[in-house]
Amino acid sequence: MDGGDAVSRRDLLGMSLAGMASLYLGSRASGAARGGLRLGGPVFEKYQDPEGWVRAVRKLGYSAAYCPVGVEAADEVVKAYERAAQKADIIIAEVGAWSNPISPDEEKRKAALEKCRQQLALADRIGARCCVNITGSRGTQWDGPAAENLTEETFDMIVETTRGIIDDVKPTRTWFALETMPWAYPDSADSYVRLIKAIDRERFAAHLDPVNLVCSPQRYYGNGKLVVECFEKLGPYIKSCHAKDIVLHPKLTTHLDEVRPGQGGLDYATFLRELNKLPGVPLMLEHLPSAEEYEQAAAHIRSVARELGLSFA
Repeated sequence: MDGGDAVSRRDLLGMSLAGMASLYLGSRASGAARGGLRLGGPVFEKYQDPEGWVRAVRKLGYSAAYCPVGVEAADEVVKAYERAAQKADIIIAEVGAWSNPISPDEEKRKAALEKCRQQLALADRIGARCCVNITGSRGTQWDGPAAENLTEETFDMIVETTRGIIDDVKPTRTWFALETMPWAYPDSADSYVRLIKAIDRERFAAHLDPVNLVCSPQRYYGNGKLVVECFEKLGPYIKSCHAKDIVLHPKLTTHLDEVRPGQGGLDYATFLRELNKLPGVPLMLEHLPSAEEYEQAAAHIRSVARELGLSFA
């Protein structure tokens, strides 16, 4: 948790799910009063220095951004971008560590673990809100389904792997987080809470992508309640969110496709209302093929916010 939170992480870990929800609900009103949504996404415009990066981010109307440098960047360069972001009031939302640290291929697993350590260290150097990865897969596709993914054995592997990454890097300014997924842990709010308790590390947090949890018609048509549940149970831990959309096709058996925000059935009104109660938590656009589609996605999200009387920083 952030240093200014009054309740310690160990206190939170000792609470029941109902207790966690009560804590979150008790903080919502004050959070909303300080609010201001943060939207971000990729920057397509080329930049050469921190000032150019800031101009490119602000030209898009964003107040949050993906990390603008890589692990090879010198410390002075990293610090320059961090200072520029702070001066321009841009939140560096996340550093991606996309890889498979539970791969059945030992060489791939070792490479993934090293990538996670390097990216987490970069997130700490630049003061990003989190370093995010998925838990991985025990199948042949690093982010795909596998029979073993949702087993107790794999749950234990994820716990030990995540502990090891955090313990090796020892971050002090950022958090390591695991993105929600449809066919790998964490695949629900409750499984995420269980992981948080099991991993039991102060610098482990939550990353919410509600679209990745919509894996059935039941969740599709009830996704507003799903979003509320996620925020009620994970609110104190959420460091960053992804903005996508999803559509259910009328074709047997069940066909769900990720689409641009505004083209699917995700309850963005509920998503934005809940997010507004967690000031500073960025909403990051992803997975779109062009700058034009990112502009269209951002326009849709802003239009929903306006209808709700919410504003973006």
